[in-house]
Amino acid sequence: MSRVGKYPVEIPQGVQVAIAGGLLTAKGQLGELKLRLTDAVEAVVADGKVTVSPKGEERQSRTMWGTTRALVANMVKGVSTGYVKSMEITGTGYRAAVQGKNLELALGYSHPIVYPIPEGIKITCERPTAIRVEGVDKRLVGQVAAEIREFRGPEPYKGKGIRYTTEQIRRKEGKKK
Repeated sequence: MSRVGKYPVEIPQGVQVAIAGGLLTAKGQLGELKLRLTDAVEAVVADGKVTVSPKGEERQSRTMWGTTRALVANMVKGVSTGYVKSMEITGTGYRAAVQGKNLELALGYSHPIVYPIPEGIKITCERPTAIRVEGVDKRLVGQVAAEIREFRGPEPYKGKGIRYTTEQIRRKEGKKK
């Protein structure tokens, strides 16, 4: 029995959830998300809650039960409040700026890195060393933040690079004479 799947997803005020033809749609003030439901699970919207249940006792049904419930919960939260990933840049001369539909990064390479901002994502730079990635889709926000961090990940000796604000970098001592 799924520990996650058995709990219904509460639908907050201002969010509409509809199921039609195996497609679950969530609409809120921040946008709209769609999820194609598998044949292994069944979802029902009733009195302000979305309930997900397996169609059978097969292993596939039980595994997709909790996964589908988590995806629905992420969709509902995304269209109502949204998701945010904050990042810090550490290093002399390292900076970021939003130029139109691109994020320009100076990370110590011989050239600036130009990252095109995907549709549905909002990137802001409050200061040259802070990046904020916002959006309604949790997976897309995390993917964009990971791609930006990948350009220059934090190194353990001086701590230079791009890191999440919640991330702790394990520092190393370095060479001794």
